[in-house]
Formats: sequence, structure tokens, C-alpha cells
Amino acid sequence: MKELQRPRRLAPGARVAVVATSGPVPEERLQAGLDVLRGWDLDPVVAPHVLDRHPEFGYLAGTDADRAADLQNAWCDPAVDAVLCARGGYGAQRMIDLLDWDALRAAGPKVFVGFSDLTVLHEAFATRLGLVTLHGPMAAGIDFIKNARAQEHLRATLFAPETVRTITSGGTALVPGRARGVTLGGCLSLLAAELGTPHVRPSAHGGLLCLEDVGEETYRLDRYLTQLLRSGWLEGVRGVLLGSWERCADYAELRPLLADRLGGLGVPVAENAGFGHGEGALTIPLGVAATLDAEAGTLTLDEPALR
Repeated sequence: MKELQRPRRLAPGARVAVVATSGPVPEERLQAGLDVLRGWDLDPVVAPHVLDRHPEFGYLAGTDADRAADLQNAWCDPAVDAVLCARGGYGAQRMIDLLDWDALRAAGPKVFVGFSDLTVLHEAFATRLGLVTLHGPMAAGIDFIKNARAQEHLRATLFAPETVRTITSGGTALVPGRARGVTLGGCLSLLAAELGTPHVRPSAHGGLLCLEDVGEETYRLDRYLTQLLRSGWLEGVRGVLLGSWERCADYAELRPLLADRLGGLGVPVAENAGFGHGEGALTIPLGVAATLDAEAGTLTLDEPALR
């Protein structure tokens, strides 16, 4: 797995577009997130359909065509330096095939930030555009607007990425060891759901796989991991970094499952790495070469995430 192209870091005054690709966005949370971004001396612009609601399906922020158009137009606007997602939920899979990937590629590299349902777009930006993306907090996320650690780590990644080349979680080793590879991953259930689609990479070979999820029963997590194993998608993975399992079972119940499903890979597995749906989530760059030290609980990037 090769390293991907790194977009430029942000500077004060940079224009960032906020889009809703998935679930409906609470207006008060959006306004709070915009205030945070303005406090960083950024110029946030809200895409036209961010506060929309789908006429039939209440779990979607507007129609598929409108959500896709917002992302497309924001990315292709030369005045926009970064695209930040407002929130996750569900819906990215419904709109992703409406995007004009040739136009997105022609627009050049930009910063893209999101997580959860946006795992779908992280994979597509890697395979279709060859870009490093940021698995990080979203503009209207309650975990972002109310948590200083999440805010500061994203801010440092955006403006001074050389200061966060080593991401230290303080977690422990499910399987000890060190490994080097290119970061990839995101939400486990979305990675499993993407198998067989046009945007997914053929395997995690050569990668450091970052996994987390939210609100899933233990047997469902078992199913997703087993699906990735049976499909061969995990063959050749170099290491695994496990984030939060918010609103899943108690970790004492999950840990044996993770050891059972991932231990046979014969690679280092670090746990409790501080990214995902948990409070104070760290920003993890995807598509960069890095070294994982499971026992130290560190992920050290070869280069800053952004140029």
C-alpha cells in the first residue's frame, strides 16, 4: 500500500465548507461548531442543503442529489481550502455514486475531515483521488463542540501538523509489537458494508488498520470482523489500531472478541487509541506512512499529515 498525496495545511483566514453528506444536522449544534471554527480564524461557509430534511426518510439530511451536489460544489470551488462534514449518521453510501469523480480529481487536493459514516468517503477519496484525509471530529458533533481535547488536536493537525506527528493514546497492547504501514480504516460496520462496492480498496495489505464503532451489539461486531476475515480483506495487514466502542458492550466483554478475531493475524494490535465516537477523540490521518508501537500506545507518522 502506497502513501497518498498530502493536501496543504490551513492558514488563518482559510475558507472551509461545511457539508451534510449523511444524517440531519441540528441547527444549534451547527452554529456552535461554526463559532469554534471562526474562533480559529477560519472562514466557514455552510453548504445550501446542510439543514435540509429528506421528505420521506427522516434519517437523511435532504435528498441524495442535494447532498451530493453540496459536496461536489464545495470541493470544486477554488475558493474553498477544506471540506468539513457536519455530522455522520447514515447516507453517504446513497449519494457517493452521484459524485463526478473526474471533476473532483481535477479540482485538486484539499483537506477533508469526518468520521463514522464518512468512512465511505475516506475510502473513496483514497481509491479515486489518492488523497490523505483526516478521520476527525465533525463541525456539528457534540463530541467536538463540547470537548477541548478534540478541538485542539484537530486544530493542531490542520494548522501545525508537524506538532502532532506522534499520536499518543495512552492505550494498551492487545497484541504487543511494532509495525510500519500506511494508515487506513474508520468505522468497522461501514468497512464491512463497503465490501464489493466500486470505491473500496481490494485489501488492507500493507496497511495499519484503524477500527472503531458505535452502538453495536457484540455479535454484530463479531459478524463485521468475520466478514472482513472471510473475504480476505485483512490479508497482509501490518497492524491494527483500535479506537472507541461507544455505546457498545462493556470493553471487558469486547476485548476477548477482538483478541479472538484479530489475534490470529499475527500483527501488533493497539487498543483504546483515543479516536472514534468516544469523548475527546483524536484526529487520525488516513493514507500516511506511520509506525505503530502497540505497547507504547503510539502512532508515529513519517511526515506531517498535511504539507
